[in-house]
Amino acid sequence: MKITRSVVPSLFTVLNMFCGLMSIIYTGQGDYIPSAWFIILAGVFDGLDGLMARITKSASAFGVEFDSLSDVISFGAAPAYLVFSIHLHTLGGFGLLLSSLLLVFGALRLARFNVQLVGYEKEYFHGLPIPSSGITIASYLLMFYEQPLGLRGLSSQILAPMVVILSFLMVSRIKYDALPEFTSRGIKKHPWRFMLLTAGTFAILVTKGKAILPFFVLHVLSGPLRVLGTTIWNTIHHVPKVEEEESEASTIDI
Repeated sequence: MKITRSVVPSLFTVLNMFCGLMSIIYTGQGDYIPSAWFIILAGVFDGLDGLMARITKSASAFGVEFDSLSDVISFGAAPAYLVFSIHLHTLGGFGLLLSSLLLVFGALRLARFNVQLVGYEKEYFHGLPIPSSGITIASYLLMFYEQPLGLRGLSSQILAPMVVILSFLMVSRIKYDALPEFTSRGIKKHPWRFMLLTAGTFAILVTKGKAILPFFVLHVLSGPLRVLGTTIWNTIHHVPKVEEEESEASTIDI
């Protein structure tokens, strides 16, 4: 077998997928804390495979498809099984339906992204990226399940609406910023993105992971807040609505 540079990012994609499997295994055993941490660790490997692809200049259609298959497991199936096992099973069939939204809508979001992909560098994404959804769920469960009473009261009541909101944000047309390139060109082009990412990473390390949830909640809210801000600005300044580009108008909407 010919060894190419594409093997490097693919190895991180394999680790991402393996973490998703480990999360499912731990959930099946009732060990919810390590299960949630494996979802977060999968997010780290998911970010590294994209970074390695850019560094080695080995981005490819195969890599995109392989990464999507891995993401469906780690950020779709694993969080869906986790939220069902940890609380939503108490809602019976309705809880199973709610849990499945993370998997089904996440898969739809990835399929839409793949068929619309033009080039491998993106300024922004349409819809909340599935890793952000999975990590938000995992970090929320970590924060509240480790409390003395576990996931009880208000913390459990918020879980179902959170699952629904995250699921629909994934298939929405709301724009979310892509990660900046870790190059001098990328930093100069998007200095604020790089600064926020650096500050968030530093806060997560200093707090030993406690800042993961606030960081990703802000990320999730950034899309709707941008839409709200743009709408208010356009209304105040009477800016006419600009028609979408022809190429974007022909894309598939879910």
